[in-house]
Amino acid sequence: MSTLWLVRHARPLVGAGICYGQLDMPADTQATRDAAAALARALPNGVWVQHSPLQRCELLALSLQALRPDLALNPEPRIAEMDFGTWEGRAWSAIARTDIDAWTARFCEHAPGGGEPLAAMLARVDAALRDAAALERDVVWITHAGVARCVRWLQAHGTQRMPQSHEWPKEAPAFGAWATVLLA
Repeated sequence: MSTLWLVRHARPLVGAGICYGQLDMPADTQATRDAAAALARALPNGVWVQHSPLQRCELLALSLQALRPDLALNPEPRIAEMDFGTWEGRAWSAIARTDIDAWTARFCEHAPGGGEPLAAMLARVDAALRDAAALERDVVWITHAGVARCVRWLQAHGTQRMPQSHEWPKEAPAFGAWATVLLA
């Protein structure tokens, strides 16, 4: 069995309470360097590194590679965060309660802000997860909290059952931290 390292980017440079999904912004520079240093020490040799193409993840990947030139970087769009459409860049408190309620009522099918439904995100993460398992080696994903939650859901339930909003995993690695899961 191989291990998947789910690494979350460092804290993004965005105000508190802002919906940012696929909004492309950098992360805190020092926090990115600190996360890369910790990860560089922890990772075994021979891991396959994939990163979300969003710059907050790409910056962590590049910082890691500067410390570990043995690691090749591979952008992977399927491990990008959910697209929240017109909600991105807006304060969660400024999004109409009726719009949020519509999303939570049809949690998997509704496209928040006209962006991406959770079912579509789960499908793309599931495909990336299967491809990672087929590599038969340890894999690092430098990614987002939403992707880590998708992996958690998929490993527990697969794609046969879609989650309701109250069932969705709350846990995800902290900014600049990681979790590991076994790839079957």
